[in-house]
Amino acid sequence: MRPSMLLSLVRPVGPVAVGISLGFTLSLLSVTWVEEPCGAPSPGMEESLQQQQGGGGNAARKPNSVLAGPGSDNGESWEPRIVPYKPPSPQVTPKKTVRARYISTELGMREHLFAAVLTSKTTLNTLAVAVNRTLGHRLEKLVYFTGMRSRKVPHGMTVITHGDDRPIWNMYQTVKYILDHYINEFDWFYLVQDDTYTDAHRIQGLVSHLSIDTDLYMGRPEEFIGGDTEGRYCYSGFGYLMSRSLLIKLQPHLENCRNDILSAKPDEWLGRCIIDYTNVNCVEEHQGMQYRYFELGKNMDLERMSDLRFKNAFTAHPVLDPIQMYRLHKQFARFELERTYEEIQHLQLEIQNSSALSADGNQFATWPIGINRPFQPKTRFEVLRWDYFTEDQVYCCVDGSPKCELRGVDMTDVADVMEVALEELNKKYQPVLHVRKQQLVNGYRRFDPTRGMEYTLDLQLELVTQKGHSSSLTKRVHLLRPLSEVEIIPMPYVTEANRINIILPLTVPDREYVAHFLEVYAASAFETSENALLTFLFIYDPFEAQQVSQNDIFGQVKAKIAEYERKYPEVKIPWISVKTDAPSQIKIMDIISKKHPVDTLFFIAGVNSELNTEFLNRCRMNTINSWQVFFPIHFQGYNPSIAYHGQPPPATVELVRDAGRFDRDVFDEACFYNADYMAARTKMALDVQENEEILETMDIFDMFIKYSSLHVFRAVEPALRQKYRQHNCNPRLSEEIYHRCVQSNLEGLGSRSQLAMLLFEQEQSNST
Repeated sequence: MRPSMLLSLVRPVGPVAVGISLGFTLSLLSVTWVEEPCGAPSPGMEESLQQQQGGGGNAARKPNSVLAGPGSDNGESWEPRIVPYKPPSPQVTPKKTVRARYISTELGMREHLFAAVLTSKTTLNTLAVAVNRTLGHRLEKLVYFTGMRSRKVPHGMTVITHGDDRPIWNMYQTVKYILDHYINEFDWFYLVQDDTYTDAHRIQGLVSHLSIDTDLYMGRPEEFIGGDTEGRYCYSGFGYLMSRSLLIKLQPHLENCRNDILSAKPDEWLGRCIIDYTNVNCVEEHQGMQYRYFELGKNMDLERMSDLRFKNAFTAHPVLDPIQMYRLHKQFARFELERTYEEIQHLQLEIQNSSALSADGNQFATWPIGINRPFQPKTRFEVLRWDYFTEDQVYCCVDGSPKCELRGVDMTDVADVMEVALEELNKKYQPVLHVRKQQLVNGYRRFDPTRGMEYTLDLQLELVTQKGHSSSLTKRVHLLRPLSEVEIIPMPYVTEANRINIILPLTVPDREYVAHFLEVYAASAFETSENALLTFLFIYDPFEAQQVSQNDIFGQVKAKIAEYERKYPEVKIPWISVKTDAPSQIKIMDIISKKHPVDTLFFIAGVNSELNTEFLNRCRMNTINSWQVFFPIHFQGYNPSIAYHGQPPPATVELVRDAGRFDRDVFDEACFYNADYMAARTKMALDVQENEEILETMDIFDMFIKYSSLHVFRAVEPALRQKYRQHNCNPRLSEEIYHRCVQSNLEGLGSRSQLAMLLFEQEQSNST
């Protein structure tokens, strides 16, 4: 029994043992073991190794053995080495790294679409202008190419003139110009004639769904007439797209195309060139995306067009005149608006259906569907305030008044909201009832930063039935004007390297503050080599001007300036003397403007301002020539005797609540370019001829608001601070400016709590 039991135990393991033994045997028979030293092999062994390797014999090497390289010596290349440090020669100037102006240039980021419009001298001021008005504001770049043009170029259009009216030459020069100037900035290039209407939104949607690495030539394909060229070209009447990669492949052959290819049509010539040298044909469909177009007929009623090809077209051709171009734009804009509303309704329905399937059901569904939930305050201080209004008055004013007249954009806003409310009510109850507004009983509105402007209206309505019976009732409606999508507004490029000219006007009461101003300014500008020039403007009245030779009221200030010039030899502080009995900003600035170039950046400063590099850099960045002017709101310190209760105040104004406030009533400080001032002053000249008093009653801020189309940037400036000072309000200025000055003096005394404590202490002392 024992042998049989042993055999039964060994039998399952037998095949495994036989397989392992056979494997070792075959491996030993097929491999020749070679012992390799770690160092360099002997000549005999090296020869035998070469024979084995050259003869195709297999050789096995130990895992820990390392073959010496061809340049090694007994493995010394593996030993660590100490490389001595060699300092750079002081005579050799290191190369300065040149950085690109924009980070997108370094990262190779490009815009999506470049549009080139082929126009002519006869249509540049008609059809091309219509194309620019319907297409220019929707695309990143739109350039017009023509052979010849008249002297007058339409405003706001980039026009490139080739100097020749030959069609093939113009097409060659257009493609060459695009390759020379824009090939590295855009992924797609769209060429179209000026008698073609283009829906910019749909063209942009098309290129956003196409791969940028594709050699694509897309448009309406046409057969070549005559010749041996096979394939199809894109007809330019409906426009065509070309990828960047295709144009790069075409670039080295463009000159050969100009010399070798003969054609009467420029689009056919370009098509032959592309096919001959890139082997790419014009296609109408690519990657599931189709290039849609529509051919316009004569005497077509665009408003009654129901053809789906017309509604879905990217381009329409031919357009006979600018009026037809504008009608097409209106019709396509209506199509796009209807499609947008349908998409919104579809998304709202999906949100509503999906909300019903959630754990909470429709309990947390918001109104309107798809808009963010209302803001939920966490504390009593975060509760949003509702403002009450009627049809002609609002009961919460900017200046703090309890009631003021409803006017301007506020009146337009209220009228628009009531009109929309009536439209929605009629849409809901017609044809059974017709709703008419009798009056607005109550109106409430508040701005919710998470969703937009909310309205609650109590409307007294007249309901008219189909039979003519009417009745009156009051109904409450809720409306919301949602926040639109946030857009990035392109701004011109500015730097902090511009030189800034600081103008400091001085009157007699300002003399005692000059020493502190120069002390602070010297520490921040003279000692740091700030790129700024300080100019003093001494304002004399007629009597003081006559006494200058005997008793100069600004003599001590001029001596102080000379002292700083001796202390800082490289610094020059110029000064200008002006005689006037009514010192106004505009009159003073007229004198300064004539003494400086048009590209000068001015900063009108106050003698109490504490200037530093941080603010001066923001003045440079926030002031853009021909685009924007900057009026900073400085931080004004409170009266030290009130704010610090007799304690010595700090040397500089601290940016804390109990130390001061941002003075929104003062508009004296300003940053602007001389060219912008001169342009606004020129527009103001006609009104000055009719009424010269506006030069004294108006300040520079009001001048830019009324006589300039520039963006007036008004913002708090934490780096611009002023110590407390009682302003001398000039009653000769306008009533509004005088009121602002008085208000600034009153609110600048101290905070409400500090003034209340002061009154309390006075009452306590009087009672005792």
